[in-house]
Amino acid sequence: MAISSTINKVSLSIANMDTHYYQSHELTMAQHPSENDFRFMIRLIAFSLNANEQLSFTKGMNNDDEPELWLKSLTGEIERWIDFGQLDEKRIRKACGRAKQVIIYTYNEGKAKVWWQQQQEKCQRFDNLSVIQITADGVDALLQRSMQLQCNIQEGVMCLSDDNDVQTITFTAMN
Repeated sequence: MAISSTINKVSLSIANMDTHYYQSHELTMAQHPSENDFRFMIRLIAFSLNANEQLSFTKGMNNDDEPELWLKSLTGEIERWIDFGQLDEKRIRKACGRAKQVIIYTYNEGKAKVWWQQQQEKCQRFDNLSVIQITADGVDALLQRSMQLQCNIQEGVMCLSDDNDVQTITFTAMN
């Protein structure tokens, strides 16, 4: 019998002073059995950074035809394709060909640097690609099945908090 995904309910209040986005979101997020708590929280951080009423989670991990998050226009065009980790060149090329903007969030600094050194030259031709390193040590401590989180973003720094803990997350553009 296969292990099923864990369903998490997230009440997320976002105050992004950098983009002037102030909104609350009620999210139901599935955590794949092979996804660790840290990676799950990285997905939530990426949602917070790109929050929009049309931004949505897709079918999730290991889907070749979709990113993990995307923003589609009313006509179905992919405005923003958001993926995580160290992608292969084929997937990056496909994403850049299908979407107006592609963002890859990396989160394991050591592995990400080595990966980017290997991919950077190949990826320079994609004007619509951004690669961003997320540093979020300890953020998985916030994870619960039901969460009420406040997200404040100012000057490129995110503070993600619940009633008991505050985590500071930073971002570094790799390209």
